[in-house]
Amino acid sequence: MFRFPPGLLYRRFHRRKLSTSPSRPPSLPLSHPIYLIWGSNTGVGKTLVSAGIAAASLLSSANTSFQFHYLKPLQTGFPADSDSRFVLNKLRQLSLLCNPSVHLSASHRVLNVSPAVLETNPLVGEEGRGPSELHCKTLYAWEEAVSPHLAAEREGLAVKDSVVLETLGECFEEVVERGAGRERSDVLCVVETAGGVASPGPSGTLQCDLYRPFRIPAVLVGDGRLGGISATISAYESLTLRGYDVVAVAFEDHGLLNEGPLMSYMRNKVPVLVLPPIPRDLSNDLIEWFENSHHIFSNLKEIMLSAYFERIKKLQDMPKEAMDIIWWPFTQHQLVPDGGVTVIDSRCGENFSIFKVQKTEVIAPQFDACASWWTQGPDAIMQAELAREMGYTAARFGHVMFPENVHEPVLNCAELLLQGVGKGWASRAYFSDNGSTAIEIALKMAFRKFSVDHGLIVDCHEDTTNERPTELMVLALQRSYHGDTLGAMEAQAPSSYTGFLQQPWYTGRGLFLDPPSVFMHNNTWNISIPEGYNWESLKGESIAFSSRDEVFHKGRDKSELATIYSSYISEVLSRFKGSKNVGALIIEPVIQGAGGMHMVDPLFQRVLVNECRSRKIPVIFDEVFTGFWRLGVETAAELIHCVPDIACFGKLLTGGIIPLAVTLATNAVFDSFIGDSKLKALLHGHSYSAHAMGCAAAVKSIQWFKDPCSNPNITCEGRLLRELWDDKMVRRISSHPAIQRVVTLGTLCALELKAEGTSAGYGSLYARPLLEKLREDGIYMRPLGNVIYLLCGPCTSPEVCNQLLAKLHRQLDEFDGYKN
Repeated sequence: MFRFPPGLLYRRFHRRKLSTSPSRPPSLPLSHPIYLIWGSNTGVGKTLVSAGIAAASLLSSANTSFQFHYLKPLQTGFPADSDSRFVLNKLRQLSLLCNPSVHLSASHRVLNVSPAVLETNPLVGEEGRGPSELHCKTLYAWEEAVSPHLAAEREGLAVKDSVVLETLGECFEEVVERGAGRERSDVLCVVETAGGVASPGPSGTLQCDLYRPFRIPAVLVGDGRLGGISATISAYESLTLRGYDVVAVAFEDHGLLNEGPLMSYMRNKVPVLVLPPIPRDLSNDLIEWFENSHHIFSNLKEIMLSAYFERIKKLQDMPKEAMDIIWWPFTQHQLVPDGGVTVIDSRCGENFSIFKVQKTEVIAPQFDACASWWTQGPDAIMQAELAREMGYTAARFGHVMFPENVHEPVLNCAELLLQGVGKGWASRAYFSDNGSTAIEIALKMAFRKFSVDHGLIVDCHEDTTNERPTELMVLALQRSYHGDTLGAMEAQAPSSYTGFLQQPWYTGRGLFLDPPSVFMHNNTWNISIPEGYNWESLKGESIAFSSRDEVFHKGRDKSELATIYSSYISEVLSRFKGSKNVGALIIEPVIQGAGGMHMVDPLFQRVLVNECRSRKIPVIFDEVFTGFWRLGVETAAELIHCVPDIACFGKLLTGGIIPLAVTLATNAVFDSFIGDSKLKALLHGHSYSAHAMGCAAAVKSIQWFKDPCSNPNITCEGRLLRELWDDKMVRRISSHPAIQRVVTLGTLCALELKAEGTSAGYGSLYARPLLEKLREDGIYMRPLGNVIYLLCGPCTSPEVCNQLLAKLHRQLDEFDGYKN
């Protein structure tokens, strides 16, 4: 029997300093294979399988020098029950009895124990010297033999998920250090979970969610008993639904032939290994069982190694393969540098998990600071909720066509939209595929409403001549962007996106106003008023503000600047006469996204809406970017204190997990399409209109974001997000010599780098060196020329946002661009 030397050191929970600040999840090293050992239930033999894999690795005659790491993050019933001690003792027994020629170096450590464990229990030991090494380690141990969340509660202290992951990450670093200089296949690490796949960890989080940030490949120990088929499949689905890769299933044979249905269910894509029955007579201490199982465990080990090498090769080859066959949007392929392709292995909440080479290859977290083109909002918990919702809905509905039909997800979604972002003005919801198509629909709605109000409609029964009594134009803003479909592009001002090089059909069917913009510079919020406004007589306090809240104050309606805005708009509209009519106003409320993250003066937009209303010009709000808490409120209409006739939403509508868009409209807009001929209906639609999965995801997201129980950032009776960006740090950045302007609002923090000539504008590469440094620092950003931005989610904690700001400020200090 292996014994521990007395008097060795160990740590207790109350002696370990628990981190209270949010930390980036640790990286997963890929220098050697690491696997999670899961069980379909408790008592199915996870530890026997771990010991069997260790024996196949260490005691094979072919492996004269192998290193095996066994990690048990959570152990209850300690010290009477210790899985890591069992593995160590069993391997020493097997080594002495079955393969005495193997010289085994063995160590055993227990890092943290509950205060309930008596101090006299020895916790650390090491014995033997040899080329083959076995390192067994328990990370956290409790005395009571119950689920970790109960043991943690009863024995006085729960351990945070982040601390468990941090400790596990430290153990992985030790695996890398100990394995330095060895071949990839000469080191293997297994991490054995506690209980079943969905058993809680010490904080109460299910272990399948607890370990998800690492997304470690899995071996599932199934159940060969009666009912085991169901339990094994349930465990397997729980893992795959969360994005785990299960490379093999192994279970003890109970004579029920469970392997048949399991192989059929898995369609032979996952190997199913059957272990011999465990003898009831344990007089030989399972030595004979391990000997009889050795070839099966050797096979399992080879499966694990093969899957590992296949994964490594795939990750290494993906950048070149992508460069050879993929055509990326908004990308000049000739400018993509060597090593410039980011391989994303997975996503967990707000973080990409990317493949990168540091000292060794790792899967490293990287904060998605562009929210994957502004779509993302879920944290890891919400991501799992959405995955389950999508899985259920796909299984229930697949896809069903929509005209004159209804299903529960779309009805629930429409009701939530009209009670939320459309509350008080909208009465109809029209579903489509994405933001650009939502805009196309909105334009058709607005033009019809204008035509009805102004007597331009011909007999709809025979509307086949394509005769047009007038040409309808939009009223829009410079720097606007409403999507990439042809109609949407016609409704935006000339830009890099609309020139002949990009869109030869573009004519720009609109009147495009140059709006005043708001920004912070040198600690002060300022309004920049373009040429053409008669504002020279304004006092300084009218265009400079000590706080952002002053900019949004509705009391500005009585200011001199409001009169100047109204005069400018009226004068421009009065010059626009003849055979053309302004049939719709379309604006991005408050923030113009792709145009450079400019904040438009909300007073100007409010005056503009009122001027259009007085002329019976329908008003469209493009909230594809700004909607659903992106700007700190559910709808940006709350910021400019007025409502539209039509509004478009997308991106965060579904939490970003699947494309869906909606165009909301008033009853008056809807009525302009009502008649006794189908030709008067809105003849527009998409094959996947109102698809059930998108609607179900939208329902979950809308409810999740506005519920204080699921979103701790919600304040003020569910109407506002708390401030996410530290004001002092934002002001410091606004005063940095490299910065031209800063805009912070809701989940957005944008800044324009000072640049001139070709270093400025959308085509500029000026920001690339800075962004490369930020990516190395764990922040993924994508620029708009010399404009860069941080975009978090509605659920992101202010602490995380402050960490992002601190890293950004540090990198700005080291940025060479502004120094040259």
